[in-house]
Amino acid sequence: MTAAPPDVLRCAYAELVVTDLAASRAFYVGVLGLVVSHEDEDALYLRAFEEYLHHSLVLWKGSAPALAVLGYRVRSAADLDLAEAYYRTLGCRVERRAAGATRGLGEAVRVEDPLGFPVEFFCEAEHVERFTQRYDVHGAGALSRLDHFNLDTPDVPAARKYYEGLGFRVSEDIQDDEGTVYAAWMFRKPTVHDVALTGGDGPRLHHIAFASHERTQILHLCDHLGALRKSGTIERGPGRHGVSNAFYLYLRDPDGHRIEIYTHDYYTGDPDNPVITWDVHDNQRRDWWGNPVVPSWYADASAVLDLDGKPQPLTARAEAREADVTIGADGFSYASDDTEFKLGEQV
Repeated sequence: MTAAPPDVLRCAYAELVVTDLAASRAFYVGVLGLVVSHEDEDALYLRAFEEYLHHSLVLWKGSAPALAVLGYRVRSAADLDLAEAYYRTLGCRVERRAAGATRGLGEAVRVEDPLGFPVEFFCEAEHVERFTQRYDVHGAGALSRLDHFNLDTPDVPAARKYYEGLGFRVSEDIQDDEGTVYAAWMFRKPTVHDVALTGGDGPRLHHIAFASHERTQILHLCDHLGALRKSGTIERGPGRHGVSNAFYLYLRDPDGHRIEIYTHDYYTGDPDNPVITWDVHDNQRRDWWGNPVVPSWYADASAVLDLDGKPQPLTARAEAREADVTIGADGFSYASDDTEFKLGEQV
């Protein structure tokens, strides 16, 4: 019998391996404006302006870019015991970590989850200055907090079932008429998602996302990158998603890790919050304005490490992939009828 799961509050931090800390610092601090909580010759600990826990992103210097850890905060210290028991009953590798083993965090449980991702659960954390009203240092593109992870996994229904076992709920998903599930968005905090599950070869990290308060902050980041002659950093957007309704921008850091800047999704905290299912043939699911998705967005993702720091082997997705679905004769049409508009009036 499976043990009771821990009470997960939200996604809380990620650890990425990067090859050049100075280049990464220029991007994450110099462009994105994240606050430095600690830095040394091997690592950089960062947070966004509203965050008061020690960090929401750790960058480790290494030989090859990869995801090292995804962190979730749990409600109490007792949930660490639950996490350890829960994952042992699932047959997963589990490590109990002393306070301070991860800088700025208390005692933790680190696991290789059933999807192959390295995940850490923690409750206690060092508090640092919250910069919510430090407008003197925000800058026009200020980021407020970590919002979500997006993971590539070959079997989305199995991944969804696993996260539902942890108490996550589905806000939106993408399917076809045959019942193939291409992606699912799942949450613990009352927003659209803490984690999205995307059908693809995995385990791989598709992206992590930071929230801003306003669309203008995202547009400023685009202008900032243009002024630096770094517009090639922009992979996709700015635009508005159909799924989540959020305004978005996708960037690639100096090592190719994908970072989304994200704002204006919606509240999901009511117990009867309805699940929205999108037709995979509806191009508005990815971009509300109907813009095509660049091929790299489907093809590229970050490697994932096991608890020994070795790359996890990939499992190929057996079912159809979203990137292979043809949408209309030109590939970019809507799934709806051929409604025409003339002089601003629907015909």
